[in-house]
Amino acid sequence: MNPLAVVNPSSMLLVAAGGGVGCMLRFLAIKQVVKLNPTMFPLGTMLVNIVGSLLIGWMLAKYGGDHSTRAFFVSGMLGGFTTFSAFSWDALQLLQRGQFSQAMLYVGGSVILSVGAAALGYMAGR
Repeated sequence: MNPLAVVNPSSMLLVAAGGGVGCMLRFLAIKQVVKLNPTMFPLGTMLVNIVGSLLIGWMLAKYGGDHSTRAFFVSGMLGGFTTFSAFSWDALQLLQRGQFSQAMLYVGGSVILSVGAAALGYMAGR
């Protein structure tokens, strides 16, 4: 059995606790940016995505091997703060392995298809 496939209850609690913290931080950060800069451009979300991407790179470089740290901070807190950080990390991994065409396909496909899916979901929900 793949040891990575085994999920223990303490890991689940760490991810849940971190996710709660991350979601609250995202909510507060976006509200603060909108308060300081009330425009139609989603600057708050963009900044959260950039900060989350910076933090996931730093956390994984510094503490990547520690399971509890990854569960709470990476999967939980940063996953709650922004899933864009995981997307950025995956793209960076492809680039670091020299898989440039796969990285561009992943980035372009993810952005274009996700925006298209959001539009489709919006149209379906109207």
